[in-house]
Amino acid sequence: MPLPLIGVDDDNQIYYVNGAAEYFFSTGSQLLTKRKIDDVIPYDSPLLSLVDKSRSHGSSMQEHGLEISTPLIGQHTVNVLTAPVSDMPGFVLILFQERLLSDKMSQQLSLRGAARTVSGMAAILAHEIKNPLAGISGAAQLLAQSAGEDDIALTTLIRREADRICALVDQMELFSDVRPLKTTPLNIHTVLDHVRQVATASFARDVHFDLRYDPSLPELFGNRDQLIQLFLNLVKNAADALSSNNDGTITLSTAYQPGMRISVPGLPDRVNLPLEVCVIDNGPGIAADLMPHLFDPFVTTKLHGKGLGLALVAKIIADHGGVIDCQSDPNKTVFRVLLPVHRETPHKERVAAQ
Repeated sequence: MPLPLIGVDDDNQIYYVNGAAEYFFSTGSQLLTKRKIDDVIPYDSPLLSLVDKSRSHGSSMQEHGLEISTPLIGQHTVNVLTAPVSDMPGFVLILFQERLLSDKMSQQLSLRGAARTVSGMAAILAHEIKNPLAGISGAAQLLAQSAGEDDIALTTLIRREADRICALVDQMELFSDVRPLKTTPLNIHTVLDHVRQVATASFARDVHFDLRYDPSLPELFGNRDQLIQLFLNLVKNAADALSSNNDGTITLSTAYQPGMRISVPGLPDRVNLPLEVCVIDNGPGIAADLMPHLFDPFVTTKLHGKGLGLALVAKIIADHGGVIDCQSDPNKTVFRVLLPVHRETPHKERVAAQ
């Protein structure tokens, strides 16, 4: 089961923890099964009363939007389902589902609309701004031929600023490319390895990379250059966040999540997005007030940033039929990308074939 699941006995002692719960609580099963649920969850959490009700009434209970907060995992918003174990009186199973991801999935649809808005802006800017800028730059170049020594600096400044604005417009033109993607079957690990090599040779020389790959992943059907640009942007942001961290680590992980399906307007069936790629850093985290607007165009905290990097990331992922989610706490920021695979080969069959 890809969702965190915990079993407690009639004294609230934890007796079962699945792998997803270990990841969610950042603690191994050996430690968790030595504790009670109220040692893991704050004593005043509504979750504890939900467990008691499920035990006393002998029926399933649900609660949406519970806040789960611990020093290890930070704060999470979850939907919780509790259910009694029929043949074990007093025993209760607790299932957690993070709301963050489902909420972000629906937000991706609105981000695609934002990308289309930027596309329209880019087309207007390209036509209405770049042509006059070329004239301004050319005129400055002609003036420089007859300008005095004192005026050369001014004509140079005019040309540099015109070139800078053209470069910004060129970046925005990336959003206006609505041509169908040229896609091929790809191994996502070759893409991530290329990104890591580029990063370690340039902007992430002093950063340690921790690779956690699932070797049994199927191929992705995508555009290699765009996927490299996508993950290079995410790794660059992670490296920037670690600029003042002497023990900076960027973790690149992949996994197969067969239960992840979303509804997309215009399509009759739910889309399966089983391929999960995470870019994780141990930097200071992202401000809470910035999180709802993280993938909006022109939103940035960098002094010289333009706020187009993550907006472009969202567009590339949308073009590939995927979604992106960000979860950030102090010392841990996770960008999680979910993508479709090239073949819907069952995960068990791939593992057995190896």
